[in-house]
Amino acid sequence: MSDTSSGTARKLAIEVKDLHKSFGGQEALRGVDLVVPEGTTCVLMGVSGSGKSVLMKHIMGLMKPDRGVVLVEGQEVAKMNEAELDQMRRKQGILFQANALFDSLNVFDNVAFPLRERTKMSEKEVTETVNQTLAKVGLSHAATRFPGELSGGMQKRVGFARATILQPKILLYDDPTAGLDPLTTAAVNEIIATGKQQLGATSLVITPDVASAFGMADHLALMFEGRVVEYGPPEKFRESQHPEVKAFLRNWLRRRSEKRA
Repeated sequence: MSDTSSGTARKLAIEVKDLHKSFGGQEALRGVDLVVPEGTTCVLMGVSGSGKSVLMKHIMGLMKPDRGVVLVEGQEVAKMNEAELDQMRRKQGILFQANALFDSLNVFDNVAFPLRERTKMSEKEVTETVNQTLAKVGLSHAATRFPGELSGGMQKRVGFARATILQPKILLYDDPTAGLDPLTTAAVNEIIATGKQQLGATSLVITPDVASAFGMADHLALMFEGRVVEYGPPEKFRESQHPEVKAFLRNWLRRRSEKRA
């Protein structure tokens, strides 16, 4: 299957079909359908509890569906064995909400960690690769500093450097701007754009920040009560008459107005 909405056929990096998942009788996912074409950025929006993080965990292979299919580069994730899952995850870079940096390691060693764990690079090759990666995100000067000594924006850049050090084909961002000030949020959005430009990577981003979403997305998806209720390019969302899209955008505008006030 390929996406032809832009007029040019693209292979699908991620495809989700009729995905269901329940916990203790509570339905978290109720028939999710989603496609993310190769080399594009899809932003997943929705209120807390709508199923966004549960969906991403299925894409990462951390959960198995009750029903439905998740395909990553055409391969069904639920049918992969541990070796195949490990191989898939090597192609994924993940930037968590809280960065998940090791407090006891300096910036250089945090970024070097995937190389030392997953490759057979010599220490000289590791040093060269880490230095090049830190230079790309403007952190060459911070190599010997520890996470606790860095600003929130700098920590995000370290997390991004570590997530992309193996040059993944797919980047997953779990609410990367949560709790950040507007200036740092803008820096994170720039980081996400860098991933697309420098790596040509496919990106799936979870964020409740509509302004960020409209600025970075090729496609937007709104989740509501365990389903994707609207999907398409930003211009489709601006014109959408779907009641949940209108309510989501209206509530976001109200919250933003209240914060400014």
